[in-house]
Amino acid sequence: MPGAGLVRVRRIAVGRDAGPPGGPSPGTARARRTGRTIRRRTCRRASGFPRTDQATLTRDRENGNRRPAARLARPRTRTWRNRHARRRSEVPPLSHDPLFVAAVLAFDVVLCEWLDRHTPLRHLGTALMVIVVAAVEANLGLIPTYGGSDVPVYDATFDWLAPLSIFWLLLQVDLRRVLRLGSQMLVLFLIAAVGTVLGVWCGLAVVGGERAFGEFHAALGGMFTATYIGGSINMNTIALAYGVKDNAVLFAGANAVDAAMTTVWMAACVAVPRVLDRCSPARAAASAAALVEVEHEEDVVTPAGLAMTFGAGLLAFWVSERIAAWLAGSFDLGIPSIVVLTTVALCLAQTPLARHCGGSRVLGLFAVYVFLAVIGALCDVAAVAGLGSLAVDLTLLVCVIFAVHGLVVFGAAALFGLDFAAAAVASQAGVGGGTSALALAKSLGRGDLVLPGILAGSLGTALGTYAGFAVARML
Repeated sequence: MPGAGLVRVRRIAVGRDAGPPGGPSPGTARARRTGRTIRRRTCRRASGFPRTDQATLTRDRENGNRRPAARLARPRTRTWRNRHARRRSEVPPLSHDPLFVAAVLAFDVVLCEWLDRHTPLRHLGTALMVIVVAAVEANLGLIPTYGGSDVPVYDATFDWLAPLSIFWLLLQVDLRRVLRLGSQMLVLFLIAAVGTVLGVWCGLAVVGGERAFGEFHAALGGMFTATYIGGSINMNTIALAYGVKDNAVLFAGANAVDAAMTTVWMAACVAVPRVLDRCSPARAAASAAALVEVEHEEDVVTPAGLAMTFGAGLLAFWVSERIAAWLAGSFDLGIPSIVVLTTVALCLAQTPLARHCGGSRVLGLFAVYVFLAVIGALCDVAAVAGLGSLAVDLTLLVCVIFAVHGLVVFGAAALFGLDFAAAAVASQAGVGGGTSALALAKSLGRGDLVLPGILAGSLGTALGTYAGFAVARML
């Protein structure tokens, strides 16, 4: 045994010395090949690939396969092609790519602005066309629908762009004009809230209430009351209190129908005041006078002015978030940050500093149009159609609610001689919130209704939950 060991060592030594000068010896090359083979086999066994036994080989020969089944089925995970394929698989589909979705929304605004200036569709207005175009694109699959999906562009629009649009547009608000319309907007908003409550009662009576929705009919009435006076936060509060969230089908169906019909009502609020004004020449003259009154000087856009406007908006948004958090933590005051941001914008608008914020109207209108495009993407027809008979009952319920609501608010405006545009903004402040009221006021060309609409929306957020609980208890 010792001799064999010496001979083995000597053979290895001889193998090392036998190579050509300056190059690897045969022993070294063989050792390298052996090492690579060992490493390759170790990697294969460590990666979980099955070892081929005699039974597998016999079965493969009987089936006509010359290569072992384990090797035939082995995936190629270590090649550069598979690595690139894996990277390509991680890329989101085109319709969900954030850059593509943002580009489509921007070009929607361009298209609708062109249609508004060069075609007979100008009577519809840019706001309504943006909603319709985005809704068609979403249902055709060009861009994603918002309901039940995670779309970063849509989330950023609601979380960042919409509040910034409020700040930018409020920089041109004259409080002396606004105070004259405050009481009128408050009266119209309360009338709209009453119309919502009556609409819920009539809608449940038409659909069948307990027959259609079972034990959740009262909770469902409270949910729609809360959301069409306040917003989705109020609706979710009622749903959580009455356990509607445990019924996933009913809760998802209510949200889908609510999103789709909110888009329809937004479009109606853009069109109805114009139609009613045409039917009444005196009203049309009053609306034209209001438009002349709120005409502002030309918005001069410069790089410095845009930088000032954009930076001031971001800083004000940051400050409002911190102030709202401080008030909630120190004094237990649940004041929404949007109210703080509105206050900051109004205070800044009354100072000479607002004159240096050039381009605020351009930025604000663009942000509003993008927001309206996202509202249009909420209209998911396929989601509503997939609910079957439940979708029919929910859609009928919401249609009756809006019909009664619209008759009450616009009928009261006609009866008491109030402004139809103000009635539409008050209605939208309850149905869609302050941001939707702002977008509607700007699309109607009524800058004097921007601040009253935002304040009415804040009031609705404060009252929506109480109204929802009251209606649910009475049902």
